Amino acid sequence: MRKTIVSSIFILALAFAFFACRKTKEPVFSNNNGNGSTNGNTETPVITNTPFKMLKYLYTISGSKTVSGIHNREPITSPAAWTDHAKNVTGKYAGLWSSDFMFQADNIKNRQVMIDEAVNEFNKGALVNIMWHSCNPALGEPCEFDDKGVKSKLTDAQWTELLTDGTEINSKWKLLVDEVCVYLQQLKDKNVEVLWRPYHEMNQGAFWWGGRPGANGTRKLYQQLHDYMTKTKGLTNLIWVWDVQDFGSLASDVDSYNPGDDYWDVAALDVYDGSGYTKTKYDIMVKAANGKPIAIGECDKLPTSDILYTQPKWTFFMSWSELTFSANTDAQVNTLYNSANVITLDKMPGWK
Repeated sequence: MRKTIVSSIFILALAFAFFACRKTKEPVFSNNNGNGSTNGNTETPVITNTPFKMLKYLYTISGSKTVSGIHNREPITSPAAWTDHAKNVTGKYAGLWSSDFMFQADNIKNRQVMIDEAVNEFNKGALVNIMWHSCNPALGEPCEFDDKGVKSKLTDAQWTELLTDGTEINSKWKLLVDEVCVYLQQLKDKNVEVLWRPYHEMNQGAFWWGGRPGANGTRKLYQQLHDYMTKTKGLTNLIWVWDVQDFGSLASDVDSYNPGDDYWDVAALDVYDGSGYTKTKYDIMVKAANGKPIAIGECDKLPTSDILYTQPKWTFFMSWSELTFSANTDAQVNTLYNSANVITLDKMPGWK
């Protein structure tokens, strides 16, 4: 009888230990059909069943820490200039490196330099973020950042033609996309994952691709790009970032410009309107993401460590090149990069 009692106690102890372990605050990997979600405990993210190491990492840190990041604008021949400058100011490299396929003639000719740096940064363990200020397909490339280039317009008839397969503008659009796909294919061949952030600030009417709400608007173009790059071109190394800007219409914009869950992996907000990192903006993005990671896609004024403690689901921030140091003092940048809840390159897990 005593042996039976002892055995029963031992079994109960094992069971208790098992369930205690199940309740620890470690990330839980889900076998759902591709969408990340939360299980109701903001400290215990349920991580999507994704092959992407970078995306898994974002799920893991969501709710606790934020990766530092900085963009490297033109010239594309200096693809880490602002990353290096941030290192000089803070003593640490940002955890996210960002660049752009660009639009001007000289930068288009030197896209390979940027791609080589993307490989280098990924091998270092940085998050690799690439965006594309595309020229207007109706006007062609190269172009400038003006009303005849990136900030030009399409008529409603031209927009319909753009979205209609086989038309002249649609064919020109495919040629532009094909050119950047060549470089993204290089990254795929080298097993480099990319936070791919095309047609950023979709609710921004200044760009030829943006400011068209509704089913046949900007989100339709984003869907078209997604399907062409993933299904036709076979680019399976892209983590799709859906990005909007913090206009007063944000609450409705996240519906009007949302391409749908199947078309993006990370929801990003560009913070430029001057009101800063309000709880309202944060709550809107958390709700719109529906359990997927959220991020600060672009900013001039950086969030503080205290803001990130109260808004812990921002998985990364990316400040814009030179604006980082005109909108913030060196001391403020240094304090943020060295905060306990901010991740710099030396704290990244690596992708090997």
